[in-house]
Amino acid sequence: MPVLACCVDAAVAPPPGYAFACDSSLPAPEPFSGVPPATNTATVAATAASAAATTTIDGSHWSPSLSASLYNINGWGAPYFSINSSGNITVRPYGTATLAHQEIDLLKVVKKASDPKSSGGLGLQLPLIVRFPDVLKNRLESLQAAFEFAIQSQGYESHYQGVYPVKCNQDRFVVEDIVKFGSPFRFGLEAGSKPELLLAMNCLCKGSNEALLICNGFKDVEYISLALVARKLALNTVIVLEQEEEIDIVIGLSQKLAIRPVIGVRAKLRTKHSGHFGSTSGEKGKFGLTTTQILRVVKKLEQAGMLDCLQLLHFHIGSQIPSTALLADGVGEAAQIYCELVRLGACMQVIDIGGGLGIDYDGSKSADSDISVSYGLEEYAAAVVQAIRFVCNRKSVKHPVICSESGRAIVSHHSILIFEAMSVSVCDAPAMNSLNLKYFLEGLADDARADYRNLSAAAYRGEYETCLLYAEQLKQRCVEQFKEGSLDIEQLAAVDGLCDLLSKATGAADPVRTYHVNLSLFTSIPDFWAIGQLFPIVPIHKLDQRPGVRGILSDLTCDSDGKIDKFIGGEASLPLHELEGDGGFSGDGGPYYLGMFLGGAYEEAIGGLHNLFGGPSVVRVSQSDGPHSFAVTRAVPGPSCSDVLRLMQHEPELMFETLKHRAEEFVNVDGDGMALSSLAGGLAQSFHNMPYLVAGASCCLTAANVGDGYYYCNDDNTGAPTGEDEQWTYCCA
Repeated sequence: MPVLACCVDAAVAPPPGYAFACDSSLPAPEPFSGVPPATNTATVAATAASAAATTTIDGSHWSPSLSASLYNINGWGAPYFSINSSGNITVRPYGTATLAHQEIDLLKVVKKASDPKSSGGLGLQLPLIVRFPDVLKNRLESLQAAFEFAIQSQGYESHYQGVYPVKCNQDRFVVEDIVKFGSPFRFGLEAGSKPELLLAMNCLCKGSNEALLICNGFKDVEYISLALVARKLALNTVIVLEQEEEIDIVIGLSQKLAIRPVIGVRAKLRTKHSGHFGSTSGEKGKFGLTTTQILRVVKKLEQAGMLDCLQLLHFHIGSQIPSTALLADGVGEAAQIYCELVRLGACMQVIDIGGGLGIDYDGSKSADSDISVSYGLEEYAAAVVQAIRFVCNRKSVKHPVICSESGRAIVSHHSILIFEAMSVSVCDAPAMNSLNLKYFLEGLADDARADYRNLSAAAYRGEYETCLLYAEQLKQRCVEQFKEGSLDIEQLAAVDGLCDLLSKATGAADPVRTYHVNLSLFTSIPDFWAIGQLFPIVPIHKLDQRPGVRGILSDLTCDSDGKIDKFIGGEASLPLHELEGDGGFSGDGGPYYLGMFLGGAYEEAIGGLHNLFGGPSVVRVSQSDGPHSFAVTRAVPGPSCSDVLRLMQHEPELMFETLKHRAEEFVNVDGDGMALSSLAGGLAQSFHNMPYLVAGASCCLTAANVGDGYYYCNDDNTGAPTGEDEQWTYCCA
């Protein structure tokens, strides 16, 4: 065996014939072919394997189309994402209607955002969220078109009028875009708390007068008062009862304020799906009223002379409804309740089918997964319209307005999280010569030395499982010796290296590497940690090259859960490319960018501040007729160290003053080689910088103090930030 043959010293008698170990038949570890092992998404893997069969081991003849198959981009990414001939991910802002010259190279966007201002960039630090409002508009238009087609083709005698649940992403510009883009077809908003209601009221002042403002969630007197005020302000507000006791507050306040409300009830359906997201549905769901409670609400409204105010029925089967069969079952049940409310005398107008329109995160089109669905927008809309039409026709009830709260389906595609791989952990076994080995063996106890001899003999005989067994036994004995103090750290490292070399030579070593990424999982992808939600993660460039290794992703936080080791397709690792030079951390090699896709819903709203890592920088990118097909219309740096410290009740200004006084007391200006003013400036800049790592940059404590303020970039002046840099007056020492 080559590994042991170069290590065995004459002082240790090798087993007979061991000198011939160089001709050992130990199998070499299989090189990674660029194709993941077979998984439950067998079709995808088979496609990639078939395509990869035409490639050579050294990676020649690899193509973007092979990468598209490998990462199943055409499955989860259509019609918005593809790969160009340069091997970079491109965004198709208008979906299937996007022309070739309108495609946006994502790598160019990242470079524009992250390159220094001196080079024409925006100087933003990663991680970075890239928003594409054109994709957002296309999602809204596609959803509207799907329902309009279903309504027209089935002879449905009312219309569709959706709302966006702002909880999915409360970002001001996202919500304002939805109101603006949805205004031509009366698209509204849904709120689930008092601040969300205030947000929705403000935004809808610029929307359609007919747009619905749906008020969901638990409510107190103040919440219901706000909703009634919204009604007074001529906003089309509907107070949806989630709890039976809310009706008493609504009746009392409406009479006191002399404002006639529009009321909805949320029904607890018997229909539910068994996946993770189905836990909010069914008779024991968190929200909604049972049929008995609905009847009591009807009676109270009738007694108060307000039964005509009851106009909407709402329900929610659960997010990520996997199939149209389950959808139709739930909608049919709700339509029956709707018709019964009409029979009881309520002036019903709207049936709100809630959320549930799912996203195919892995491209498998499966009905048996929490991260996939077996239908598209057209099938979803057709199933809803058909189920309501069938029940209403049978009951001779006028067809209601159809409302949905499809937040995930609207915002998921338009936002991409970009982050860097800074370094990679590789188990590099130390070289060992005969002198090293002699020193190593002299420190071993007799039983450990016997393990080594048995290991050598097993390797010679080709008994590789036995060889690995003795190697593990040797390692454990050495660990025990180290704990007892009879083995030094150099000897322990030597046995680790020996065992690693043996594992690699026998093909038993774990080929998966750990890529350290400039990201906080808990801040930017919290659903992966919390509920195991998987998102497509793909290199955004180098896709014309064969990925040579497999890896998992480890974030910056000091938490063992801060890693991504599960990927779409049932994979426990991700095909990745080798980092150039020493990787992004040192700046010696080029950056390696990864993108997380379909994460526009919930991730930003739910993310926390673990280790005080704040949110990413954000750019808003629109398609344009310029040379690169895009314009950055807004750019905002991520929260600074000061920003996140303030959120935890710290006072950065006072903290700086404390450190500055400490520096004045302990720093010897003449002997230390660093001027006090420069030190103070560097400390101040540390407060202003983002918490994340900076690749290949000098430390602000040794570099000039350059402020990084907020700026705005418009279509007419892309790349030329304006606005004053934020300064701290006390930074001037």
